[in-house]
Amino acid sequence: MQIKPRQHLLDIWQAVARQSFDGGEWTWGKWGGQSSVADAERLLCLLYPATEIPSFRLDDPDTTSDDVQNVLRKAGGRLELPTNIVTAAAQFMRTHTGDDKRPTFAGGYYFASADKDQDLTREQRELGVVDSYSMSITLCLATLGFLKVYESKTRRSDVLETIQELRSATSNRLTAAMVCLLRSFTVNVFDADSSQGRTLCELLGQGRLSQRHVLQNFQRRFRALRAAVVESISLGVDVEEVLKDENQLFECGWAWSLVKDAPEVETDEPIGQPAGVANPVPYLYFTVVALDGIQDLFSDRTLTLGLLTPEQQRLAEALRLRWEITQQYWSGIARFDPDRWPLEDIPWRTTGQKLESEYFSLSIAAILVHDLMRRRATDDDLTRTVSVMERLAERGRITSRLTRDDPMVQLHNPGITLPLQGSERMGPPMQWTMTDFSAQLLKRTIQLGTLSRNLASHDRLLRLAENVFGHLWRRRIRDGDGVGLWDNVHAAYPDSPVLEGPVSWNITERVIEVMVQVHHMYRQSPIRSIELTEIARALLSESTHILGNEQMEPAPSSEGNRGMELRSIEVKLRRARKLVDEQPGTACALTLDVLGQLDALARARDAAVQGV
Repeated sequence: MQIKPRQHLLDIWQAVARQSFDGGEWTWGKWGGQSSVADAERLLCLLYPATEIPSFRLDDPDTTSDDVQNVLRKAGGRLELPTNIVTAAAQFMRTHTGDDKRPTFAGGYYFASADKDQDLTREQRELGVVDSYSMSITLCLATLGFLKVYESKTRRSDVLETIQELRSATSNRLTAAMVCLLRSFTVNVFDADSSQGRTLCELLGQGRLSQRHVLQNFQRRFRALRAAVVESISLGVDVEEVLKDENQLFECGWAWSLVKDAPEVETDEPIGQPAGVANPVPYLYFTVVALDGIQDLFSDRTLTLGLLTPEQQRLAEALRLRWEITQQYWSGIARFDPDRWPLEDIPWRTTGQKLESEYFSLSIAAILVHDLMRRRATDDDLTRTVSVMERLAERGRITSRLTRDDPMVQLHNPGITLPLQGSERMGPPMQWTMTDFSAQLLKRTIQLGTLSRNLASHDRLLRLAENVFGHLWRRRIRDGDGVGLWDNVHAAYPDSPVLEGPVSWNITERVIEVMVQVHHMYRQSPIRSIELTEIARALLSESTHILGNEQMEPAPSSEGNRGMELRSIEVKLRRARKLVDEQPGTACALTLDVLGQLDALARARDAAVQGV
């Protein structure tokens, strides 16, 4: 299925407006307000494209496109649209702010109890989660950028007052989210002979290297990174001392929430810093989520609009250091053995939670994609990563057929469940379930496609992306509540149970992100073929020579349109010369057309001579 980002975004926006607006007013519905993660994802379904794609802008009523206005008519007219969005964002900020006026990041109904006989306590559902911290960064930056433009386009005093209130609350929430991400970052150090150490050594050794050889290679590969962590990041005296021992293995990344005993971050903002609960163990899923949010702090848009305060810039630099270290670490782990990457041994086995799944292979691949984008990947790295993506799509039964009682259906429904270590201190053990394997695979495939400048790899990625997108598009809800949104897994996997519950704003928002990324990919210059460029230059040379010869010929007595045709040919050749380096295929098409016209002129002249 061809991905048409503009048309598909319009379709999704129409469904979002139908689900979220009633008479022009935002309505949260039955499940609204019960999870800061879901509510942030819901708002981002509108705000993210509206602030990332110029033709989808809603902050300036004078520039709103007709087709955009048409699909969002349930959200209000051209002038009411931005006002209603500001009102909805203000409601979000008020809903997810505590009685003490400090931002809250509750996971809410995204949390589940591991004990079927005991439900989670209210305090457990109100715990913050890395998903909310990361999503809040993206939402707050989008909101601040939206307000920066819209404030100058309205004169209504009540709206201007709401904008001032919203800007203050949004900036405060952004600071709080950044601080929480800093306090959720952790480094887990363990001995090679421990259970976790043996699992990591087996993963890296691939059955070919002994534990001693793995440890030696680990020491050599991560010596500089280990020193950078020790010298640059405050982790507590005990951790810093044991991390200096090169005979110890380590992992870094983000826990599921604030780490227990994590020190407070110095800040003058009144954000509150609650005590941590999570064990100091990195999770691959939450690490990927954190990396996605943090990179928005360094986007061109954030820097151009000056969205960060000096205090937030300081926090952003601290997060950037952890962002780079984490990418380097997991990218090194994924490619530990150059002959056979551990990433290529699917499925991946986690050391901290001792789980095994294709989802974790995708998480490692996602971090590798982040790193490849950061350091300009080699063709070999890209080609091997493309192969991993294709295998994951096949193993996940997205591009291959289902077998009878296929266990891989569980990857999508009910999904992969993570135990949230440390949550048992507050009640029954908590769980977090991921059902977005297909959406994440599509997102990373498009990111790789945007990065790739190799024709063969790009073509493979585009074909894979279209197949995964076709699978996801079939999973839209067809009737009832949430029609046109996600997720109806049963439509793609008829043997899976029919899901009951709220609209999956998680998957809907991921698809929205993908549409924005596809838009950016198509806005890039096409990949240049060296072979086509050489052919285009040869055609240009021949065309220019023949044109010069044609211009030397005397004009026939009945010149007709010959002069206009020659001028048209000159215009096409100038255009072809301009495009030959960036779009050699287009240059070839133009010059072939020119050669055809020149040949027609030559034949006409020959016919005239023979007639005489």
